[in-house]
Amino acid sequence: MVTAAAERVRDEAAQFVARMDADTWSATDEAELQAWLDADPLRQGLLLQVQAHWLALTPAAQNAPAEIDEAKPEVATASGSLTRWGRRGVMAGMAASAALAFTGWRWMQTPAAYTTRLGEIRRLPLPDGSVMTMNSGSDLTVAMAPQAREIDLRQGEAWFEVAKDAKRPFVVAAGDVRVRAVGTAFSVRRRETGVEILVTEGIVETWAEGDRGLRMRLEAGDRAMMSAHAVIDYETGISSSVDRALAWRGGMIDLDGRTLYDAADEFNRYNSRQIIIADPRVAREQLDGLFRVNDPEGFAAAVKAGLGVSVDTSNPALIRIEGSGE
Repeated sequence: MVTAAAERVRDEAAQFVARMDADTWSATDEAELQAWLDADPLRQGLLLQVQAHWLALTPAAQNAPAEIDEAKPEVATASGSLTRWGRRGVMAGMAASAALAFTGWRWMQTPAAYTTRLGEIRRLPLPDGSVMTMNSGSDLTVAMAPQAREIDLRQGEAWFEVAKDAKRPFVVAAGDVRVRAVGTAFSVRRRETGVEILVTEGIVETWAEGDRGLRMRLEAGDRAMMSAHAVIDYETGISSSVDRALAWRGGMIDLDGRTLYDAADEFNRYNSRQIIIADPRVAREQLDGLFRVNDPEGFAAAVKAGLGVSVDTSNPALIRIEGSGE
C-alpha cells in the first residue's frame, strides 16, 4: 500500500520534472533539486522513473535525435540526465498527480520506440526501475504490461540492468531468439550470423521460438551466439572477455587479441569515416589496445606503427590500411 508520504515525494519528483521541461530552469532550481536528492538516496532512482514516464507523454521529443558532440559519443549517465532531459516546452503547470496517472496508463498500453544514431550511445531508465544502455545504430521498442516486460530489439545492441520483479519477467526478443531474466544484467546484440548474448550479472534463460529443444541457461561471465535453429558458439567463465566486449558502454573499444578485420568492423559501427583493409593477409593480424570509439584515425596510426603497414588517409570518408609491401 502506498503511503501518503510516498505519494507526496512522488508528486515532488513530478513537479521537478515538469519544471525541468520548461524553459526557465535556473541555478537556483538546480540547487533546490540537489538538496531534495541529498535528503534521501532513493530519490535519485525515483526521479529517473518519473522522467521516463514523462518522456512517454511526449513521443515526438523522445524520438527526436539527441544533440551530441561530434568529437565524442553521447554517453548519457544518470547524474547527467537530470539537466539534459528538460526544456522541451512541455506545460510545466500540469498537475503532477494527473500527469503521473496518465503517463503510467499510456506507458502500459503503448510500446515506446527508441533509436540511436551512428556513434550515439544512450543510457535510459525504464518505468519499472530497470536501465538500458543502447549502442550505436540500435532500434528497439519497450512494452511494459502487468504480466511482462517486453523488449523488441530490431537492430543493434543494448545492455540491460533489470530491476527484480518475479511477477513480470523481462524478455528481450531479437528475431526468433528470446532472452528472459528477472533481476540480472546482460546484453543482446543482433549480428548477421545470429544473436550474441553476454551476461554480466545473475542468470538468464535463452531459447529460439519454434524450437523447444533449443534452450539454455547462461550465468554471469557467459557468452552465447544463437540463431533460430542452433547454438552457434558458447563460452563460459569468461568474465574479463565479457567486460572487454562491453567497453562500448564507456565509449571505448577494447581489443584483446582480435583480428584487424574485426577491429575495423567494430570502429565502422560508430563512425561515418570507414576503415577498409585492402590486404587480406593484414586483416588476419591480431591486435591489443584500448581506443575511443570515435577515433579511427588514432587506431589507424597505432596499426601503422605496430604492424609496419601503409595507411592512406587522403580520402576524408575512408581510411585505407594496406600491406607493408604496398
